[in-house]
Amino acid sequence: MPSFDIVSQIDAQEVDNAVNNVLKEIETRYDFRGVNTEIVLNKKTNTISLVTGDEMKIKAVKDMMITHFTRRKVDHRSLDFGKVEPTSNAQLKQEIKLKEGIDKDTAKKIVKMIKASKLKVQAAIQDEQVRVTGKKLDDLQAVIALVRDSDLDMPFQFVNMKN
Repeated sequence: MPSFDIVSQIDAQEVDNAVNNVLKEIETRYDFRGVNTEIVLNKKTNTISLVTGDEMKIKAVKDMMITHFTRRKVDHRSLDFGKVEPTSNAQLKQEIKLKEGIDKDTAKKIVKMIKASKLKVQAAIQDEQVRVTGKKLDDLQAVIALVRDSDLDMPFQFVNMKN
């Protein structure tokens, strides 16, 4: 029976490249001269730590991150910008989480949406992905279109398409 998996993954190498590109851009920008700005990517915890001078710099770095992630073909919706907090040496810090995998609530919404569409397919939650099986490839493609057009604020990939 034809099937595919709905997943939410990010390419770690492309994330690393995007962060390095942001760092290079910060070095060349005039508005960041004389301001100590640190961006540290922690691959184990999937977080990016940002420390910089003021609110305007944080917003500028956020815009650069979104731009460079988009250029590297990594969906910017996988970035979860945390709260901006002051540091001890009169700077601001922000934690940025990289969202990977589909959480239980989102997976349940996807399954509910697929069942509501009345397509002849079955959807099952497996760890951090949703497996969709059906008799017709057209039904599976309709599910892909349905999930792509949904307003769930998360990037999805469709993998392991089997006939």
